[in-house]
Amino acid sequence: MKLLYKLLLVFITTSLASCEKLLDRPPLTEESDETAWNSENNVRLYATKYYSDFFIGYGSGNAVTGAALAGFTTSDDVLTSGSQQNVTTIIPDNSIWDYTIVRSVNIMIDRVSNRMSGILSEEAQDHWLGVGRFFRAYRYAQYVFQYGDVPYYDRVVEDTELDELFKPRDPRNTVMDAVYDDLAYALGNVRLSDGAQNLNRYIVAGFITRIALHEATWQKYYYNNPDRAKKFLNLALQAGELVINSGRYNITMDYKAQFTSESLSGKQDILLYRAYDAAVGVTHSIGTMSNVEYSTLQGPTADLLRSYICVDGKVWNNSTEPNASEFDLSNMIRTRDSRLEATFYSQPTIQNRASHWAISKFFSRAAEKARFVDGQSMPTEFTSTNNVTDYPVLRYAEVLLNWIEAKAELASLGEGNVSQGDIDNTINRIRSRPLAQEAVDREVQSTADLILLDMPNDPERDPSVSALLWEVRRERRMEFTFEYSRLADLRRWSKIEYMDTESNPFLLAGGWVNYPTQLPSYLSSAAAGDFSVLNKSGVRITYNGSNSSQMMGFYSHKDVRQRAPFLGLINVNPYLQPVGKNQIDFYRSRGYELNQTEGWY
Repeated sequence: MKLLYKLLLVFITTSLASCEKLLDRPPLTEESDETAWNSENNVRLYATKYYSDFFIGYGSGNAVTGAALAGFTTSDDVLTSGSQQNVTTIIPDNSIWDYTIVRSVNIMIDRVSNRMSGILSEEAQDHWLGVGRFFRAYRYAQYVFQYGDVPYYDRVVEDTELDELFKPRDPRNTVMDAVYDDLAYALGNVRLSDGAQNLNRYIVAGFITRIALHEATWQKYYYNNPDRAKKFLNLALQAGELVINSGRYNITMDYKAQFTSESLSGKQDILLYRAYDAAVGVTHSIGTMSNVEYSTLQGPTADLLRSYICVDGKVWNNSTEPNASEFDLSNMIRTRDSRLEATFYSQPTIQNRASHWAISKFFSRAAEKARFVDGQSMPTEFTSTNNVTDYPVLRYAEVLLNWIEAKAELASLGEGNVSQGDIDNTINRIRSRPLAQEAVDREVQSTADLILLDMPNDPERDPSVSALLWEVRRERRMEFTFEYSRLADLRRWSKIEYMDTESNPFLLAGGWVNYPTQLPSYLSSAAAGDFSVLNKSGVRITYNGSNSSQMMGFYSHKDVRQRAPFLGLINVNPYLQPVGKNQIDFYRSRGYELNQTEGWY
């Protein structure tokens, strides 16, 4: 089935590439438009071409934009060469939404509605309208989360309709109400099953938990609009319960295996995955970027590493685990949540030039053993663009965490409450996932349950966030590290200030290393001023050529730089993307006005 699915994707990519370009460029020719809507199979092929647009996974070949690990490097989790990527603070020359997919989906919705009543059964017509409306909602949600107000179109606009093409931006709430309606329709009409790796109602519901939770928390924290927050939180709950109550999904895989398996087919942990297969020339390069031999500029921040919960369910500051306040890698593997061991290579290495801790979450245990234990060559499938590990586009763990966060947010707004059973069925279910034997051999343990009446006492908790929501957010940070969500989470919580490097020195440091014992060759070759370390209190100690014994702490690159100021600046809104100057000028040249994004002038 995996090979069949991949052949289908290759067919679409090659055979329908010209068709896609044609359908995305107005106006359609009468001939191609007429022949495209005469069977359900044609509608399926038309819809499947969107999969690679929305479900990027590990990307393809060397193309990693938007892919896990490489595509999300701006947050408080990631260092780049000892510094953190800056947040946009200048209006660019070019930046605006691309409505190619919106127009294409509107074509699909129109043709299924108006040309296929005698071709499709009522059930099939409702299903494909649901699929189309899901993709339309997904794309609009992406643009709203990026730009705020955007023009909304629910029909095909022809290139002669200038007033429509250049119409003003619609208010965010207007657009998101339309998104809500589309998602609700899809939730009620997309088929429960439509074949392996095709959209079904459970997959749609899983993505709805993501989209609805994002908008709900944005409304709560950014606009202080509890009523709209409740509307979307309830949609997230409804969608999550559909998935959870189905009994189709479970937590059965160890954490790392979800990202390093060559086949995710049939896994209960996965609602949707992107398949890779060298036999049909569909591969990626993210595994190579994680293979530890590959020199990389991206690594974890000390702030991220300090946030991992201890195996007794407490924070390191007051854990009862022996040596819980020690941050060397081998000790953290034993004392921290199992996801830490599964995410990082077991030894400090200079191959990670940012942090000296290598991200190996996407590098298989079998390849690690072959290369670094058995002394063999790096397996071919983890070199260059030869990677064939499947990517879990939508995991059951995400649905569970989206659902429990929505439940907790609703409770904070006075609607319902969170029970210990809710936590047991979500966070604690995830914490008790199976452990790989390699992890057990390294003394990794499952993390103790989160107890509602005995929340961890974290002295570093943001006092504006309840203890329950703080732990839900910590769980997300550990679960989705180097995937898609951290910056999106900070924005929807209105907590982008967590990325302020001036107030948090641990954002500009990487992994803890005892250089005299763990990386003595690096130390012996270093010149005075080449690097420094931060101790547990955040005090910087710079190597001066004669203080080798003090070089134990969180690694700090010699070129460390503060993130450029982005908070409290006049006419800068770090939560939303500005549109480009050239686009504003272009609208004006045609006699129309394009307003700048909220907060930008």
